Amino acid sequence: MTTTNLPGPAAVAAAAATIAPYIRHTPVLRAELDGRPLVLKLEHLQRSGSFKLRGALTALLGGDRPEHVVTASGGNHGLGVATAAALLGLPATVYVPETVPETKARRIEEAGARLVRHGGTYAEAAAAATDAAAAPGARYLPAYDHPDVIAGQGTVAAEVVAEAPDVDAVAVAVGGGGLAAGTALAAGDRATVAVEPEHCSALHQALAAGEPVDAAVDSVASSALGATRVGELPFAILTAASVRSVLVTDAELLAARDRLWDEFRLLVEPAAAVPFAAWLAGRVPGELPCIVLCGANTDR
Repeated sequence: MTTTNLPGPAAVAAAAATIAPYIRHTPVLRAELDGRPLVLKLEHLQRSGSFKLRGALTALLGGDRPEHVVTASGGNHGLGVATAAALLGLPATVYVPETVPETKARRIEEAGARLVRHGGTYAEAAAAATDAAAAPGARYLPAYDHPDVIAGQGTVAAEVVAEAPDVDAVAVAVGGGGLAAGTALAAGDRATVAVEPEHCSALHQALAAGEPVDAAVDSVASSALGATRVGELPFAILTAASVRSVLVTDAELLAARDRLWDEFRLLVEPAAAVPFAAWLAGRVPGELPCIVLCGANTDR
């Protein structure tokens, strides 16, 4: 896969039209907290409990229809693929690491997919899924390193821009980089702020190295943000867009998750609170930033 495959803003617009019959157009909430205004994008209300459905649908509705969909996931992408496959009448198999949260594993199976636990990390599950997808009629659907997936994820920010055009920055959590890359494509001249836990920071380390590198994964948010290496395509998009990379601690993101509940009665998973944690700490620029709450697949 080369950078000639990079999608652009037009691909995001096309994806929005393609997936519109299947997704929820999630609301934005204008608020003020600690004397500062902000906009919250309530993407945790999406079908399947996260933004991942958007990219999965965009990819599956583009190109030839497979007989069987195979993917690997820490949980949310698997839920998105399982839900997308069910909506399109396709069988799906989802490989997950053995550490997958039981809530996510159960929901993947309830969506109709076959669940396979394999290995201790996302990378190990992905290797097994790639091998399985070599069977005739099967198609492997990457979690983030695919142009259609990136374009689909960009529809989150496209909705923000359409409904809150005065937003001047969009902050998102980062795992493999698909949501952040899609945001950079759709945000126009607004700043894209890519936020990661400090011990689960594949993008931050890639930016420091000048290329994607292997990174350790050790965070309470790792089931959703546990990519050991940022995707090649997301990295190319994000470096071209001069994204702002920000880190938060596990203590900060857990406190931010609790604050979302206390202030707004919004219940999200730890990964979804990551950009809000950065905003609370004053690390998100802009007079009116949008914080994307990307998922709600939690046991709490």
